[in-house]
Amino acid sequence: MPSSSRALSPLVRAIELKTSLPFFISSTNLIHLDVILMLGIRAATAAMDIYNVEAAEILAKEALVLPITEATPIYEKLLATFPTAAKYWKQYVEAYISAHNEDIAKQIFSRCLLTCPHINLWRCYITFIKRVNNKRGSEGLEETKKAFDFMLNYVGNDVASGPVWMDYIAFLKSMPVVTPQDESHRMTTIRKVYQKAILVPTSHVEQLWKDYDNFENSVSRTLAKGLLSEYQPKFNSAKAVYRERKKYIEDIDWNMLATPPTGSYEEEQQCMAWKRLLAFEKGNPQRIDAATANRRISFTYEQCLMYLYHHPDVWYDFAMWHAKNGSTDSAIQIFQRAVKALPGSEVLKYAFAELEESVGAIQPAKTIYESLIAENANMTSLAHIQFIRFLRRTEGIEAARKFFLDARKLPGCTYHVYVAYATMSFCLDKDAKVAQNVFEAGLKRFMQEPGYVLEYADFLCRLNDDRNVRALFERALSLLSPEKSIEVWKRFVQFEQIYGDLASMQKVEQRRKEALSRTSEDGSSSLEDTLYDVVSRYNYMDLWPCSSKELDYLSRQEWLAKNMFKKAGKSVILTSGATFDKANIGVGASAKTLPQPAKVVRPEISRMVVYDPRQMKGPVISTTSSGYTKEVDEIFKMLSPPIMSFITNLPAIEGPSPDIDIVLSVLLQSTLPTGHDVGKPSGPVTGSATNDLSGPGKSGFNQNGHRPPRDGQPLKRKAIGSTSPLSTIFTGRQCYVCILC
Repeated sequence: MPSSSRALSPLVRAIELKTSLPFFISSTNLIHLDVILMLGIRAATAAMDIYNVEAAEILAKEALVLPITEATPIYEKLLATFPTAAKYWKQYVEAYISAHNEDIAKQIFSRCLLTCPHINLWRCYITFIKRVNNKRGSEGLEETKKAFDFMLNYVGNDVASGPVWMDYIAFLKSMPVVTPQDESHRMTTIRKVYQKAILVPTSHVEQLWKDYDNFENSVSRTLAKGLLSEYQPKFNSAKAVYRERKKYIEDIDWNMLATPPTGSYEEEQQCMAWKRLLAFEKGNPQRIDAATANRRISFTYEQCLMYLYHHPDVWYDFAMWHAKNGSTDSAIQIFQRAVKALPGSEVLKYAFAELEESVGAIQPAKTIYESLIAENANMTSLAHIQFIRFLRRTEGIEAARKFFLDARKLPGCTYHVYVAYATMSFCLDKDAKVAQNVFEAGLKRFMQEPGYVLEYADFLCRLNDDRNVRALFERALSLLSPEKSIEVWKRFVQFEQIYGDLASMQKVEQRRKEALSRTSEDGSSSLEDTLYDVVSRYNYMDLWPCSSKELDYLSRQEWLAKNMFKKAGKSVILTSGATFDKANIGVGASAKTLPQPAKVVRPEISRMVVYDPRQMKGPVISTTSSGYTKEVDEIFKMLSPPIMSFITNLPAIEGPSPDIDIVLSVLLQSTLPTGHDVGKPSGPVTGSATNDLSGPGKSGFNQNGHRPPRDGQPLKRKAIGSTSPLSTIFTGRQCYVCILC
């Protein structure tokens, strides 16, 4: 094999070996290469999505059959992607334990135990410690006892920790004693462990209580009576809380792997399940002391992060819960873990900096802001703005000004930085001159940005500098293209409606129409004044010079006028009853709307037909005094009383009438239960109507909306124009037999 192939990936090398040396290796090695090749292919496929759960499960299963030296890279890759996957950590460490490599097993335990409070992983740890210390005598027993204490301190509040408490008690009972003092000390220790265990709402709390009862009675019946009466209410409370706790825990998937949020239904259900459990624990239903309750809540958060590791809101809630309980240091530690787990989450870094600043740690907060500027090349403008505000709050005006002067020279600086600094100077420093100078400096660079022009215009309006506002609009509109000037013209018109007289207002509106008419296919119609323009001029905030019905009518007419000269291919059918959004059609002169981004994908509505139930008029049929037609009355006479009662009680509906022939054909093809079958379990009904909206593959209907014929028989339809007797009854009424329509 050439030396250059050493630099290739294991997958490529396996393929080369498989293809170039098949006749020079044994069948065993060839099979081994097949395994490597399979793993490489699967790993290469999963590389496109490193959080592919199915691929991870396949790799974990494949690692079980490999020697530990070859399985280690697979485990390391899996655990780098899923660092809180307790089952992978357990499988990894068990592989080294089976290989009798205790040193590496200890290293693996030290990496995962504190971040994975999973009871199965911890039980694997205690089993390992017991085996290691099995032959070390009294020293080994003491080390095992410390390991049990360490374990129960972390996962003793787990709902499944009952067997661990029982194992610990059994271990204490098995410890040898030499002197009566040792026996007394052991009994005291066992009693304390029992009293802690029966306060934890676990699945074995009742068994632990029975064992504690037997233990106390075996030591001293006199002493047992007082102790049991003291702890009976506490046990009852723990038992009741376990029943409630179990309801929340049953909704949690304990085999779920931590992946970034995808918005799937299952993921959202798991998020809600964890948040319900957290809310339950925060309510302290057992009414225990604050320290114990806080440990239990913290443990629940740690368990939650095993599965929602990539959800920033969980990290934030955990940190702020610590902060609200007065443990700022713990909150800072949680934020440090959060930004390490989610390095791409800017909002967590802002929250972290906010916490540091709130407790007076200015330098750590400044370090976080500087890291945001250095790491987020695509979002530097926002980071610059927030850092300027931070410097203004913590170091003063001069520090903020100095940083702004440096930031504005950067090629990635956008107009937002100018607007933010100018607004800060005007609102906080009360220096209108500096603010105006900043806006003017930015205008030389961002005159082509409608958003910047509008912000500058708002600033000048605050100064009541109407002359410079008009000059700004004129300068901007002379440079902006018609497509980019829409919002600027709109704001110019609004300005004149407030600050100008009638003549200037009408003049600007006419200029606006002339300028924007170049962008439409028929500009002549848009130059005419309409009553809709009067509405635009004389409305104020949510007050309108017409009724909502009139406004809808005028909106429709305005829209029709803009589209009536379009070509047939782009014609728009607009029916009455359509309601327009005021923001979209430009009504609302006082509304402040920034220009839309240029690269917005908009729906094609040129062929949209607005549905209006009022246009779907049914046939005009003469009715009798009973409210039905003569034909219907004749049919009623031939029907049985139950059917007639059912039909007459159907409510009338507005909307499209169902295709009665389709409804009847489906009913005729359906196998309905008879009176003899009532109450009997029935199998699947062939051809029954369903309400499956998942697609044509499940509904049983063809592309035309009809059910395909059964048993190869063609579906018989009535001739067009013929009317079924029952169709007259169902016309204009809602049919509850099926919901095909």
